[in-house]
Amino acid sequence: MSKNKYSFVGRDIERVDADVKLLGKAVYGDDLSFADMLYGVMIRSPYPRARIKSIDISAVEDDKDFVRVITASDILGKNGWPVLDDTYPFLVSDIAEFHSQPVAILVAKNNFKARELAKKVNVVCDKLDFNDDIFESMKDKKNIFSNFVVKKGNALEEIKKCEYVVEKEFHTNYQVHSYLEPQVATGVFSDDGTITVYSSTQCPFYILDAVCAVTGFTANKVRIIQTVTGGGFGGKEDVPALVGAHAALASYITRKPVRICYDRAEDFRAMSKRHPSYSKVVYGADKNGRIKACIVKYILDGGAYSTLSPLVLWRGTIHAAGPYDIDNVLIESYAVKTNKVPCGAFRGFGQPQISFSTESLIDDLAEKIGMDPLDFRLKNILKKNSLTATSQKITESIGLSDLIKTVRKNSNWYNRKNLTPSSPNKKRGLGCSIAYYGVGLGAKGKLLDRAGAYLNVYKDGSVCINIGNTEMGQGAFTVLSQIASEMINCPIKNIRFAEVDTSKVPDSGPTVASRTTLMSGNAIIEAAKPIRKNIFKTAYDMLKLSGGKGIMIASDGLFSMGDKVVKFNDVIKECFNKRMKMSEQGWYVSPDTSFNIENGQGEAYIVYSYAANIADVEIDTETGVIDVKKIYSAFDVGRVVNPSLAMGQAQGGVLQGMSWAVYENLVINDGVMKNPGFTDYIVATSLDMPDYDIEFVEKYYSNGPYKAKGLGELPLIAVSGAVRNAVKNAAGIDITYLPLLPEKNLKLIKLRNNNR
Repeated sequence: MSKNKYSFVGRDIERVDADVKLLGKAVYGDDLSFADMLYGVMIRSPYPRARIKSIDISAVEDDKDFVRVITASDILGKNGWPVLDDTYPFLVSDIAEFHSQPVAILVAKNNFKARELAKKVNVVCDKLDFNDDIFESMKDKKNIFSNFVVKKGNALEEIKKCEYVVEKEFHTNYQVHSYLEPQVATGVFSDDGTITVYSSTQCPFYILDAVCAVTGFTANKVRIIQTVTGGGFGGKEDVPALVGAHAALASYITRKPVRICYDRAEDFRAMSKRHPSYSKVVYGADKNGRIKACIVKYILDGGAYSTLSPLVLWRGTIHAAGPYDIDNVLIESYAVKTNKVPCGAFRGFGQPQISFSTESLIDDLAEKIGMDPLDFRLKNILKKNSLTATSQKITESIGLSDLIKTVRKNSNWYNRKNLTPSSPNKKRGLGCSIAYYGVGLGAKGKLLDRAGAYLNVYKDGSVCINIGNTEMGQGAFTVLSQIASEMINCPIKNIRFAEVDTSKVPDSGPTVASRTTLMSGNAIIEAAKPIRKNIFKTAYDMLKLSGGKGIMIASDGLFSMGDKVVKFNDVIKECFNKRMKMSEQGWYVSPDTSFNIENGQGEAYIVYSYAANIADVEIDTETGVIDVKKIYSAFDVGRVVNPSLAMGQAQGGVLQGMSWAVYENLVINDGVMKNPGFTDYIVATSLDMPDYDIEFVEKYYSNGPYKAKGLGELPLIAVSGAVRNAVKNAAGIDITYLPLLPEKNLKLIKLRNNNR
């Protein structure tokens, strides 16, 4: 990384919430306690599709701990959860569209008793036919939630002229978010006619909208307070609104605080997942190894309701051709309804599935041409002034070529044929992949790409910052503290972020899409600018008055001029003595984009981050078991504000991507989930963690806070392609599926051996 001239930005600052979490002082949603609190448990549909006739509570209504059951008929407002549409009912009033869909809320005095009683409630219903196949579903256009097209040049004609053509179909499975803390919310109705919901969430204002919808309350009578959140990864973007709405409704009806905390099995069964996908990809290249055409058909299984599927699909569609300079592109994409758990936001947001397909096929195309996979990529990647698949010109901040060269060098790529496996029955290989990621919500979600911040400096030198984005373990408040400290030369220890409370912070859009550093960072800078001016002028005057000579230097919370020094806190006292304004609100709106939704052409995102990966993988040819030994990665995310936190994000994302590729296999048969828990749903642990070799190559973004872009989702996106390509290079098997289950791998190995 580049030489650093800043005091706080670009430094390894310790997490501001480290002590609270390490010492067990953090108060999570299930730790809260209220007088006379009741407990809610969801009554759910027993079938993948059913007509609900009634709820039989005869077996529980005389129990001393039973309070009541709440059904759709008790809803005060609208029975439609407002996401992108409102077709998903808060509680089923007629037809349940997936197994475990919420039908009613049982409220009891004791949490454990509530679960016991819920099992005795009988959902009287008629079992209906259901559909769990995307291709069957697509026969009826009503089942297509959304579809998009990207059309650049004439790919159908150009592909016919290509010297080399590769074509394959790919399938990927679900991925569960596997956050440590399951969904939890507590609703508290107050005597003044207001409702407060305490929730583990990424997006408090989504919950605000849902609570207003289900209760009929206006927004000024509802408060959403984010509790310490034990992980999200997209799984606490939209669906906490459903949980929070249920808790609020139950509290209003009972006039008591009501907590709803899911157990792991119901969290698995009812909460959103990464979309399963099907894709058919065609690439064509000329005799010189230039990619001339790309054709993609991309289908996401959205589950029973659309929720965020249209936005997930759009992002995947925009990036579906890969980070390559291709003149002729045709992408057609669909999000389709099935009678399964609805899918939604997950780290990568529709990109990892199609990245697996395209990066796998790019390797196959390089092999067909007879080119080295990395050399082939270097010949075809986006560079400065290249046009993306949407014809967006890349004008700055693109380090993809440097990233590829970095991982190539670090992995000793050209010596890969000499890798030694650990035993005779194992094969070892290297595989590569690259990715790019549009930072923020893009043209499709640009109305939400804004952020606000309120910065208040107190006379003792302490600082409180209010923002609408959330901390969920990613280190956002630490990074944003560094940005604020750099702006006003304030010691990090002086800064505190207020709890996120929708009645006290500006709606800054969701904490998703790797946008928090960029959006809230810029909002904090806007708020800090006039305060900085007051502080620096006052410090200058104080130093001059004390006999200071020369240029004033502001660094590490001190202001100096020659041999004269004043501390930040002393400067602040003087600012107050001068009656200067020391609190400001900042507002940032991302640059506008021009995009044609009809043909998918235009500026899709304001800027892109980039990644390159090489996986060192070993496969046992007798069992099909894969061991990912090491992953080399390099990332261009603009300026790295906190290197140690960035490294943590990178390592976590790489491991999560590897886990999805190799281990995670959610099984849904006949519309019912068969492995709703960590006993049978395998996730990579610290024992499975590969060795890492990770570097950051800083290509500054002019509109970013201190030239930063976004990081959070990027490390996961292309890992699966690198692992697949490594397995193919090691064992010579042609993989078109995820996860890379041993039994499937072994079947391909045996097929290869039989065909020799």
